[in-house]
Amino acid sequence: MKGLILALVLTLVGGQKQDLEPVFHIGKTYLYGYDSFILHGLPGRGLAMAGVRLTSKLEISRLSRSDHLLQIQSPKLEEYNGFWPTDPFTPSSRLTETITACLSQAFKFEYTEGRVGSIYAPEDCPILCTNLVRGILNMMQITIKKSQNVYELQEAGIEGVCQTRYVIQDDGENNRATISKSKDLMDCQERAVKSVGMAYIRPCPTCPLKVRNIKGTVIFTYKMKYDDSRALMTSATSEQLYQISPFNEPSGVAVMEARQELSLVAIKRTPISAPKTQLQNQGSLRYHFSGELLQMPIPLVRIKNPDLQLTETLRQVVQNNKEGATKEASVKFLRMVQLLRIATLDQIESLWAQFASDPPYRPWLLSGICAAGATNTFRFLKQKIHDGKLNIWEAAATLPLASHFVTPNKQTLEVASSFLTCPEIRKAPLLRILVYLGYGSMVNKHCAQSSLCPNELLQPLHDLATEAIGKGDAKDMALALKAISNAGEPASIKRILKFLPTFSLAAASLPNRIHADAVLALRKIARKDPAKVREISLQVFMDNTLAPNVRMVACVVLFETKPALPVVTAMASSLLTEPSLQVASFTYSHMKALAVGRIPQLYNLSAACNIAIKLLSPRLDRLSYRYSKVIHVGGYSSEYQAGAIWRVYLMNSPSSMFPTDIITKVRGYYANTATDIIEVALRSQGLTKLIRKQNIPFAEYDTHKALKELSKTLLGWKELPPEDPMLSAYIKVLGQEIAFVDVDKDAIQQTMMSLTGSSNWQPVLKKVVEEVQRGISGRWTLPAMVGELRHIVPTVLGVPLELGLCGTVLAQAAADVDMQISPPLSDNFRPSQLLETNMDIHADIKPKAYIHMIAMMGINTQYFQSGLEFHAEFSANTTTKFDARINMKEKNLKIETPPCHQEVELAAVRSEVYAISRNMEEVDSEKKSQLLPREVPVISDQSFQPSERSSKPGSWKQSSIPSVIFEGYQQGSEEAHHHTVGGRFYTLVFCRKSENLGCSACLSLKSQYSAFLRNTYLHKLVGELEAKIVLKPVHTDADIDKIQLEIQAGSKAASKIIDVARSRSKEEDATSPYEDIQATLKKILGIENMFKASNKTRIRTKRIERKHKAADTDLWAGPGATSLSSSSSSSTASSADGKEPGNAHEKDARRQSGKKRGSRSRTSSSVSSASSNSCSSRDHSGDRHCSGDREYSSQQANLHVFRFGFKSAGEQDPEREVLNSSISSSSSASGEGISTAVSQPKFLGDSKPPMLAAVLRAIHRNEQPTGLQLVVYTDMQSMRSRMQMFVSSITGSSRWKLCADASVVNSHKVLGSLNWGKDCQDYQIAAQIATGQFAAYPAMQMKLEWPKVPLTVRTTARWLYSFLPGAAYVLGYSQRQQRGPSHQATLVVALTSPRTCDVVLKLPELTIYNRAIGLPLSFPSSPGTPVPTLPSPDWNVFSQATLSIIENLKARCSVFQNTITTFNGVRFNYSMPANCYHILVQDCSPELKFLVMMKRPEESSDFTEINVRLASHEVDMYVSNGLIQLKINGVQAPTDVPYTSNSDASMLISSKKEGLSLKAPDYGIEELYYDGHIFEIQVAFWMAGKTCGVCGKYDAEKEREYQMPSGYLAKDAVSFGQSWIISEETCAGACKLQRKFIKIEKPVAFEKKAVKCFSVEPVLHCAEGCSTTSTVSVSVGFHCVPAGSALDPQAQTRLDQKSEDVVSTISAHTACSCQQKPCPA
Repeated sequence: MKGLILALVLTLVGGQKQDLEPVFHIGKTYLYGYDSFILHGLPGRGLAMAGVRLTSKLEISRLSRSDHLLQIQSPKLEEYNGFWPTDPFTPSSRLTETITACLSQAFKFEYTEGRVGSIYAPEDCPILCTNLVRGILNMMQITIKKSQNVYELQEAGIEGVCQTRYVIQDDGENNRATISKSKDLMDCQERAVKSVGMAYIRPCPTCPLKVRNIKGTVIFTYKMKYDDSRALMTSATSEQLYQISPFNEPSGVAVMEARQELSLVAIKRTPISAPKTQLQNQGSLRYHFSGELLQMPIPLVRIKNPDLQLTETLRQVVQNNKEGATKEASVKFLRMVQLLRIATLDQIESLWAQFASDPPYRPWLLSGICAAGATNTFRFLKQKIHDGKLNIWEAAATLPLASHFVTPNKQTLEVASSFLTCPEIRKAPLLRILVYLGYGSMVNKHCAQSSLCPNELLQPLHDLATEAIGKGDAKDMALALKAISNAGEPASIKRILKFLPTFSLAAASLPNRIHADAVLALRKIARKDPAKVREISLQVFMDNTLAPNVRMVACVVLFETKPALPVVTAMASSLLTEPSLQVASFTYSHMKALAVGRIPQLYNLSAACNIAIKLLSPRLDRLSYRYSKVIHVGGYSSEYQAGAIWRVYLMNSPSSMFPTDIITKVRGYYANTATDIIEVALRSQGLTKLIRKQNIPFAEYDTHKALKELSKTLLGWKELPPEDPMLSAYIKVLGQEIAFVDVDKDAIQQTMMSLTGSSNWQPVLKKVVEEVQRGISGRWTLPAMVGELRHIVPTVLGVPLELGLCGTVLAQAAADVDMQISPPLSDNFRPSQLLETNMDIHADIKPKAYIHMIAMMGINTQYFQSGLEFHAEFSANTTTKFDARINMKEKNLKIETPPCHQEVELAAVRSEVYAISRNMEEVDSEKKSQLLPREVPVISDQSFQPSERSSKPGSWKQSSIPSVIFEGYQQGSEEAHHHTVGGRFYTLVFCRKSENLGCSACLSLKSQYSAFLRNTYLHKLVGELEAKIVLKPVHTDADIDKIQLEIQAGSKAASKIIDVARSRSKEEDATSPYEDIQATLKKILGIENMFKASNKTRIRTKRIERKHKAADTDLWAGPGATSLSSSSSSSTASSADGKEPGNAHEKDARRQSGKKRGSRSRTSSSVSSASSNSCSSRDHSGDRHCSGDREYSSQQANLHVFRFGFKSAGEQDPEREVLNSSISSSSSASGEGISTAVSQPKFLGDSKPPMLAAVLRAIHRNEQPTGLQLVVYTDMQSMRSRMQMFVSSITGSSRWKLCADASVVNSHKVLGSLNWGKDCQDYQIAAQIATGQFAAYPAMQMKLEWPKVPLTVRTTARWLYSFLPGAAYVLGYSQRQQRGPSHQATLVVALTSPRTCDVVLKLPELTIYNRAIGLPLSFPSSPGTPVPTLPSPDWNVFSQATLSIIENLKARCSVFQNTITTFNGVRFNYSMPANCYHILVQDCSPELKFLVMMKRPEESSDFTEINVRLASHEVDMYVSNGLIQLKINGVQAPTDVPYTSNSDASMLISSKKEGLSLKAPDYGIEELYYDGHIFEIQVAFWMAGKTCGVCGKYDAEKEREYQMPSGYLAKDAVSFGQSWIISEETCAGACKLQRKFIKIEKPVAFEKKAVKCFSVEPVLHCAEGCSTTSTVSVSVGFHCVPAGSALDPQAQTRLDQKSEDVVSTISAHTACSCQQKPCPA
């Protein structure tokens, strides 16, 4: 046994691996050569790259067991900026000297068993040099496992602690080993990374790592030589690679490649001498971030004298901006921000004292101070606001910017907290709001990375909330909650719960808007503590006692917490019994919106919502927009890992027809992060009061007092709380609320008082006009830095790799406006006086906007920069200079403006990417290279003609940008030059010239990009891109002095055109008769010949045999194969010269097609008859067209909707009219074509004067004016309304014209046409809108025809047409390929139900259709609705469509026999007890405006009696002797004479049909109708939620329709109706029923105890002394108490005071027999 053990031990010892950790012996110095470089650019040879290279010699000596010395000798730093790999590195001697100064000193480090410990460096050594040393020592970090050759572990390095994989290859024969290790730099536990400006960007922790847009790895290879005593590292190499893909494209990446090589040169016997200076511990191998955070990605600046440099930079910014060098001003502005970050408070004060009083400098300085975000700049702003050196508008602009950009540390937070107590801030409510909101945002950024936030930071916000509750100040409550919401810390939850009634009884008295703000304050807290917020919001959502809008807001917050499936299904199950349809509709639509989402962060929530909506009733999806909804629009590309969603939360209130709370937000998703870009909310309350008649003293009327007394007889009834009109709004940017405003009546009056000293709006208007008269002159400049995002990671060399983005925006305006009014405004100014004045306005306005974005990838330190730099610019610049004269009385407007004198760039977008190299020692010698090598292209000077364009797929340059020549009277020219070499360069110049106006507008596109290498978005951005719109002057024979536009309306329009003509022709004829004026106008307009040509065409067309043209297979074919409709004749037959374009083959094809299609046309006409129920034969598309209700109903399940035909309402009228195509050159044989010529007056000017004339002309010095004139004629008096418009040249030499004609043919059809070209004969577009039937449903058809259009229109339409199939598929529409008329498009919308419609869009080669599309509003309709054919006034149907929508918003309640239909549309049967007045409708608002009661007289139960109380009127309507009777205030009134009240609010009673009509719109009663049998009342939409009674509350809450006066929901309709009976004395003729609480007589066992139960609501019983003659069963709830307890049933009052324990069915009395008792006198 002993021998065996000894053998095993020897075997283990012999097989043990040699120690491979590098060992440095004491007393020796190891000399290594070190070579490293780093490059940035796009992958591929021949492209520009930028980088640096560091070479040196290293000496390493061991001092003790763990301490080692490192001496760097002869460091050399070289820069690279050129095309890799041909260009060499460039030595940078001065930068090498700077680096040598710090690297030449000795460094000490701890090294044990291959692991680097602490690093020691001289105290004054810059952090950059220390990090370079870390990069060198990082190569020596080796972790050896003696028992394994392949293993993984977490290893510390310069990039942090990352997952590392080792592979060891041991060559034991040669005593050598090769060690390889690799790291995934994205899989690190303690990653060294620094992000700036990303506090508002939320990462997705659950998203997979493989889809990151930034990927990095590093590989080390070591060569080891060992013997029995030691292992020596002979060489080491490393290669690091970062790939950055902005669009998540596998091929579209920018790369950073770094390499290191360490090779053993020699071993010396002499050790390195220990350093004489004291070395400081600089930490471990992990990279340290410090100085590079100071440097922005802009050109380096050597800071020597900050005072002087700040002054010079600010002067340069203003000077560059003044000279128009906006880009240079933007860069210098960022440099000024860089300097301000290190400036002292005294230096900033000195700069302010020097430039604050100079207007051009002040905005730049203020904006720079805000953007700096340093402690000193923030303290400076606070001091200036405290001293009153900034006005309120400057303070309001700087505070949000300063709080956004400031670095939130202990010092800045102390300054921010002192803002809250600043007296100047507290005096201005606006500034106080901004300061509190900004402080909350600063706390949020400070605590973003920590789980706990110090309580002292949140205490000011908590104190404000506590103080506001104590004072009952709603405005401070809202401010505190919004500031707490910005902070978003879980420690504030306890304070928030004090504002929610679910958790605090005291909060029940707070306004609903405070409850909603409290719930919204939880939204951001959910990001840190989603479980707690989910629990709270779920309880609020389930609390039925809260207002619907509060619960809907809780629903929004609940889904923000991303609940799991159990919570979502619990919400869905609660909706099955949800009493509020507003909440149910909102939650259902929110779930449905989430279910269709494809955002990775929301996958689980989307799946849960998909399951939940299947549990719910589909009826929730059919609710109208009277109910709350969530609108969701968005998309996400999993390929590019980017997307965006837009949501609109529409929250309706029961007391309003329209949404009272609207929240809209846009959220962006990029690279597994989410950002709330912008959110805007609008909240309204009681705004309907503003549209009503004001100052009506309802409280003084008798009705108000009577209703007050009546309310005492209704158990538990109370009027609704008052609603003061209020409008509030807030805006959030990047998830932070930056401002909000509450506007109520008091706020408006205070504002008006502060402006004018009066609360009336007329003085405000007068003061505004007077201020404008004094003149407006000024220069406004608003520069701002819009953002600074930086993401920094270390590289193996020890230099940082930065991805940075920053941007500036500049808005400028210069205005000089002067206005003179004559006659001057009188002291008793009225707005109507402005209609009698003349205004002379001189204006010179120059607005300008500029945006500059800079992105960088590379090294960015305070010593040198190297990498890729991307610049993008957008600029918009215009000049508006004009003189205007407005004569309001004469209806004349004249505007004069100077012509184009110089080239003006209106708008431009530019971008460029460079490889840059900069260093601090050579600031002025910046190296910059374009990424693509500069080549000289061979540019063709030939213009690019449309007919020569390539149709090859993928050639977007030629197919998607039309380059065509327009045809017009101006004879303008457009040139499009296409320059390309190797696919790298592209140039397009597209101009439109107008010689008459002396101007030319050009669109210029230029690009040089690398997409020819790889077709990715990144490669398309790389290079130079430019797109701009330029306005250029055009050389003309005569100089243009000015351009004039004159508009004349009214009776003098004709004279204006004649005056222009006379000024041109010098005619002298001032007194022409009316006929001569019309003839003169026709001659001036040049339409005389046009009508002659049209008449000849019409006569000739009548004689030509009607032929049918074949459908062209090309949608946008040329005019040679034009077809107006399936049965129209050739449109080209009516051309002026009688020639028809095309060849004989085309004509023969049309003849053959006409023969084949003739029978189809006849069949179609027979089908369109009203009496035919048969189907036509198949048409050219293979579809069948059926008509008739029976035919449709039997086949609609089997036929597609696009197979049905549209039948116009006018087709039943044999004498129907068609479009008077006065300008048309085409005719239709069957009437189906739109452009049809008919024999009636062609020119409205023959019988009507023009109603509008406009002249646009250029005034020349020595020549006649040139330009355009426009004339509009209208005829609205006849049965057929019509309008014509003519545009022509004022020179007379040009025959180019534009003519438009629109007319209402009848009450069901509107037609229009647009013609232009030579005498309006070249091109034509016609349109028609008609109503009719589509498969027995009422429908509207919109038809468009284009007999002949220019090439531009065809090209653009063909491009748009290519997107239609994809768009239809995305929207869920069905498609079918079938041929139709080649130049016609038809859209049919059929109303299949009040809330759904079918849509069919027929194009020449494609039909798109869909069924049952939901409509936002209800349209009263039903299948088979007949279409009226009787003559009716113009616009009948079209105006009725609008009126029907408005009428549908109004509520109606009706009573017929025993059937009652409430305002909410709930119908039930209820038999009214005789002689008992029921409250049908009552105004339950505090105004108590009206009351309507009804009873059935005992002697005539078939009739009803109505009692209406309005103001001081009591109106009785009843039937006596079979006639309708009317009493007003007890006095009999005639029913055949209308009665009108003379009080403040109008009331009209008149006869209507068989009964009476009462209208009192000021009270809220639109109309009340009564005829003895039928009662119907319609109330105004602003009465929504304010009524009560048997007709209901008009709040759309159908589930809560049976609401008793106490608010208790009745169990059935009988209990509900009886609860609104008015109790009376039981004298003769009065109601004999009284309400009593009932006790259940039989014993009840409840909870195993003997109890007695009493009804929680009183039940109708006969009065004392009366016997029951009729009863009805009702269900009643009972409250039970122990049998032995003493409980007085009559003391029972409200359900909220006593619980409902059991429900039982009992008998309620409906009729009684009583002895006659005299009524008291």
